[in-house]
Amino acid sequence: MSEHELQPYRIGCGAGFAGDRIDAAQAVVAALAEANGPACLIFEMLAERTLALAQLDRAAGRPGYDATILDRLAPVLETCLERGIRIVGNFGAAAPEAAARAILDLAGELGCRMPRIAVVEGDDLMGPDADPGAAALLAACLPDAATPMSANVYLGAAEIAAALRDGADIVVTGRVADPALALGPLVAHYGWRLDDHDRIAAGTMVGHLLECGAQVSGGYFADPGCKDVPGLHEIGFPIAEVARDGGCVITKPAGSGGLVDTRSVTEQLLYEIHDPAAYLTPDVILDLSGVDLVQDGLDRVRLSGARGHPAPETLKSTVCYAGGHLGEAEISYAGPNAQRRARAALEAVTRRLPQGLDWRGDLIGAISVFGDDGNAHLRAEREDAGDIRLRLAVSAPDRAEVERAMHEFGALYTCGPAGGAGLRVSIRPRVYTSAALIPRRMVRPSWRFVEAAA
Repeated sequence: MSEHELQPYRIGCGAGFAGDRIDAAQAVVAALAEANGPACLIFEMLAERTLALAQLDRAAGRPGYDATILDRLAPVLETCLERGIRIVGNFGAAAPEAAARAILDLAGELGCRMPRIAVVEGDDLMGPDADPGAAALLAACLPDAATPMSANVYLGAAEIAAALRDGADIVVTGRVADPALALGPLVAHYGWRLDDHDRIAAGTMVGHLLECGAQVSGGYFADPGCKDVPGLHEIGFPIAEVARDGGCVITKPAGSGGLVDTRSVTEQLLYEIHDPAAYLTPDVILDLSGVDLVQDGLDRVRLSGARGHPAPETLKSTVCYAGGHLGEAEISYAGPNAQRRARAALEAVTRRLPQGLDWRGDLIGAISVFGDDGNAHLRAEREDAGDIRLRLAVSAPDRAEVERAMHEFGALYTCGPAGGAGLRVSIRPRVYTSAALIPRRMVRPSWRFVEAAA
């Protein structure tokens, strides 16, 4: 084997969610380029809510993909293409082909060579090519009278791997399982068989560690005075160095902020895992119970011991449906007696709301972020808060009902109590999500290249 082939395959993460830092990929790409070995850059940008909003955008004639990818790629695209750093991301959301064409346009504007871009399709269970038998399964997971707006199934890594093997520089997906973004490149590079369950499990673990971006390199881990993390303003996003046998090291760009140690990696390893011995993914059932973590130098943690079992026979799908409208209004009370004035304001407004209207009130600054019934502030004993933000949220199927409630809240300016200021009101459509299990035989994943316009 050549020296290039003997190097570990490096996967860097450029985003852990749609709202992540725009410049995050730049230091990662610089580190991948400096290592001068086989590498891939992934972008995980598609939460359930994000996809629902993308479907609404597409239905309204807007792009339907995450347009921030263009700002994220602009500083690094040329380097990636020159150095052979593949790019894989789910920023295609509801419109992967449109995202691919936008990147082709960006490459033209930058003067780069035209990349070969593949799109992964088949996740849209309401599309023209979807299995009609899935409709009944989707309907069964919805409340009575609810109509699905969108339904997308979580695809695995096979199509990503196939596109990369056939020469794709960039692979754009819609809904895929988050770990598949890293597993696909590993399958393509090392030629792992999809029934080699332990290696597929190891690659899935790598993807899970990277998928949330800087969480594993100290971001969400940070708790000043308890778990101190330096340089949060310039935190380094993670890079995985993965060997042919699936063993990996999690690290970050040299000189960047944050930290990578066994504590931060353990937290991410268990993040959103319902059962560490049986984490269900489209590619494998991942068993993390025997994983070993060893500090392997500064900002380097070595992991091994992931085990896998055959993938489940069903795939999870997320179904989005209309949930009426949500109104939110806020107003501030400050100074002496602020909390009592805020309570009086909330009582005055809510006594004027129609009987049966669904509402919640919070005194932000006293009690508001706990998962209570919205009335914990009434049971609180403290009265010493000097700066209170009163929030009222109202939900109803009819937008007009929400508008009337928001109007009542605005009347607090002159109807009292004294000193209210900084009114903010918003009304927006509400989208609910539900989940259904779909037999694999009803899912038809595919991939294809998108050609540049003539």
